[in-house]
Amino acid sequence: MKKISTIFITVLLVVGLVGCSSSTGKASQGNKKPEKIVLDYAFYSPTSLVLKEFGWAEEAFEEEGIKVEFVLSQGSNKALEFLNSGSADFSSSAGAAALMAKAKGAPIESVYIYSKPEWTALVTNKDSKIQSVSDLKGKKIAATIGTDPYIFLLRALNEEGLSSSDVEIVNLQHGDGASALSSGQVDAWSGLDPHMARVELETDANLFYRNADFNTYGVLNVRSEFAQKYPEYVEKVIEVYEKARKWTLENPEEATEILAKSANIDIEVAKKQFNERNDFSEPVPGDAQIESITEAGMVLQAEAIIGKDVDLEKIVQELINPTFAEKVIKK
Repeated sequence: MKKISTIFITVLLVVGLVGCSSSTGKASQGNKKPEKIVLDYAFYSPTSLVLKEFGWAEEAFEEEGIKVEFVLSQGSNKALEFLNSGSADFSSSAGAAALMAKAKGAPIESVYIYSKPEWTALVTNKDSKIQSVSDLKGKKIAATIGTDPYIFLLRALNEEGLSSSDVEIVNLQHGDGASALSSGQVDAWSGLDPHMARVELETDANLFYRNADFNTYGVLNVRSEFAQKYPEYVEKVIEVYEKARKWTLENPEEATEILAKSANIDIEVAKKQFNERNDFSEPVPGDAQIESITEAGMVLQAEAIIGKDVDLEKIVQELINPTFAEKVIKK
């Protein structure tokens, strides 16, 4: 009996120790933090430039010993490639571009709105005979596939009863598209600021088709794996973006100067982009983004860029995640 009692007590002690160890493990799991957070910055996202300029993200995570790195996104396509490859934890893109990536299986969520822009339009040279979307039939048009300007072009064509098969789309990164237009290598360009504002001012390029409603929102995306492992750090990243957004609203002239310096563009170009084509007032994603991105998705499905079997409503709902921003931003 004494031997049995000893064994029984030993078993209880082992179970107790395992239980304590398990609880501690869970607590440690809950307190886990990333060693490094990689953010992107982009010339089409002025607040990201402000954030990088002042080092507020580095300051916010310094006490915890978390390193912050920045990578440059030349366009939404590159921003989303960074996320998909794990090269970045957060990236800035157009909402419709994020939808395209999500529909193809990219594990991402759009958690913050950095801008409501009118950053794209269809552009020709000042002496071009192209005056309307219908004039584009059979013409060469530069656009960066996988970005808002590309989707904008498809929507404009669709509205006119045309499709991508009625034109020749030349896949060029945004800055190269502007150069191709100026040199006459293409007939038109689906532009993106600040490049678009630059050719408008420097060469009298003609923005012959504008439609603010076809520009989907500028969204900050996070890798779903990061959001699941470190939800409190998603909120902290949004906090520093909010700091940059509020500073931008309060200091528009200084923010414009940062844009001009960072993008290496003339201050007048930066003013046109910043003052005329960006609205920084609504940072929490919600119904407006769902509606805008869903409408873009319908055109992408019609073009077979998103599969016909994709449940658009479900994918958009999974993409737009306001919960982190709602915790941080109190109206």
